[in-house]
Amino acid sequence: MKRAAYIILAAIIAVCLLPVLSTLAAYATASTLGCQLDEGSIHPCPAFGTDIGPALYTAAMLGWLALATLPAAALSGLLISLLALSDLIRYLWRRTRHR
Repeated sequence: MKRAAYIILAAIIAVCLLPVLSTLAAYATASTLGCQLDEGSIHPCPAFGTDIGPALYTAAMLGWLALATLPAAALSGLLISLLALSDLIRYLWRRTRHR
């Protein structure tokens, strides 16, 4: 049961970090291709024979979703830490009782 809790909380953290990763990837791609990317408007960004400017803009704006998801990631991180601490205390308690 504990293992499932760790997996679920880690999955929540991973999903909550996706908007941040999307924004970082968009800015890295735009920088690599020499394109302008900002919150003001969509700028053309030719790559592979097509304009990926709108897609980059959308990916960059997903960063605002992080305002809603990062608190959930922080809470999940806190819960994982508390679970790990309780497991450690339980392990040490059992270890000292059997001596």
